[in-house]
Amino acid sequence: MSAAPLRVAVLGTTSSGKSTLAAALAEHYQTLWVPEYLREFVDTEERVPVAEDQFHIAATQRDREDAAAPRAHQYLFCDTAPLMTLVYGRHYFGGFDQQLGALAASHRQDYAITLVTAPDIPWVEEGLHRESEEVSVIIDRMLLDELAARGIPYLLVSGDPAERLSQVERHLR
Repeated sequence: MSAAPLRVAVLGTTSSGKSTLAAALAEHYQTLWVPEYLREFVDTEERVPVAEDQFHIAATQRDREDAAAPRAHQYLFCDTAPLMTLVYGRHYFGGFDQQLGALAASHRQDYAITLVTAPDIPWVEEGLHRESEEVSVIIDRMLLDELAARGIPYLLVSGDPAERLSQVERHLR
């Protein structure tokens, strides 16, 4: 039986390149990545989430990670994590429920590595998502503050996709 893969959380605001980076890393390391469930939720439900959806979204994301982990090799790249859902809950709904808080509290144990994508690439509107370029700046600051408050180390990746991949490769060595 092989060792469980190291889970790598890829966090950042909307349109900061999380999905692009997670997919590129999975391809580079010949392993899997778990796409952000929120995108599927918004497309399927044809609406933005409300406060009561937050735990469901975060729990589904984690369930999909758990399902992918046995098939991943060395790393499992996770396009977002419950901690990101918690940050959005604070911004949009003024808080979060206990279940989401408990799920996000285990971030240090659940993810071996945390990457944060800098919002330094051109912002692109994403359909029904309610975020704007201005909100992205606020969410980025909230995320960095949350990571600091929880003592979670992270690598801030920036630049074009090739630069970001190179930064993470160096970090993973």
